[in-house]
Amino acid sequence: MRPIGVSMGDPAGIGPEIALKLVADRRCDVPVLIIGDAGVLTRARASSGLDVPIRTVASAQDCADATGVAQVLAETAMPHDLPWGRVDGRAGKAAYRYVAKGVELARDDQIAALVTAPINKEALRLGGHSYPGHTEILAELSGADEYAMMMANDELRVVLVTIHHALRDAIDSITPEAVRRAIRLTHDALRRAGITAPRIAVAGLNPHAGENGLMGREDLDIIAPAVQRARVAGIDASGPWPADTVFLRARTGEFDAVVAQYHDQGLIPVKYLGLERGVNITIGLPFVRTSVDHGTAFDIAGKGVASHASLLTALDHARTLAGLR
Repeated sequence: MRPIGVSMGDPAGIGPEIALKLVADRRCDVPVLIIGDAGVLTRARASSGLDVPIRTVASAQDCADATGVAQVLAETAMPHDLPWGRVDGRAGKAAYRYVAKGVELARDDQIAALVTAPINKEALRLGGHSYPGHTEILAELSGADEYAMMMANDELRVVLVTIHHALRDAIDSITPEAVRRAIRLTHDALRRAGITAPRIAVAGLNPHAGENGLMGREDLDIIAPAVQRARVAGIDASGPWPADTVFLRARTGEFDAVVAQYHDQGLIPVKYLGLERGVNITIGLPFVRTSVDHGTAFDIAGKGVASHASLLTALDHARTLAGLR
């Protein structure tokens, strides 16, 4: 069985600790290949009091079909004095290397899916890689022209039209083509996840979805035509719906997913339901990628108290999407 790859994330954050806790969890019953740093993982094991073997491998093919063991593809050898919980360019550079190696392995079908632990954007920039986030790195390295961020838990799925933009820029980036693309990617992703006839709600941009132009014309002139084009193409899309109620309607089962127009509009409802339950899924890539729904948590890094619940949820979604169930 091909392992699921887990990129370790920022070595100064909680990524190493939660990666170890993941493989130590009995619910993790598939082989996992941690793409990271064996020395950092050893330090994390000591600080968290875990009793999990750490084994380095030379390649993904050398990863044993075993669980309960931290099998590590060592991409770096970080200095022993790298402090926990601090922004460091060395850590940012290393985190990028882990993701890049994960993309390479996924594209070559050496891993069944890629699950990513959190990175720090400031450390990434100090390390010479300026990206708004994981999603943009993955899209560039994989050559994906069309992609989107889906945030999901067991009650709600949300896909974003615009991702990491300043709000003023996000509004300008909401075009009919951008909305249609998000709807289409959502439809295709839900079909691959086993939903044969996805029902997709599209959130409006303005209060009350614009009130027929009384509160802005974006919903009438941009979003509604995109929804109609999607329906003509055979997609069960509807809207634009007022954003203050559409997420509740989806949560209670009326829709399978909501397409939201900008970052906070879509992510606040998902994250309000609990960070430990959420997972970030990049749709449109040529491979399965999921991630935790939280950051590097520098305030608790190296203290042994980080929860791996979101990483376990991300692994669970990756297994489903990769057809490993």
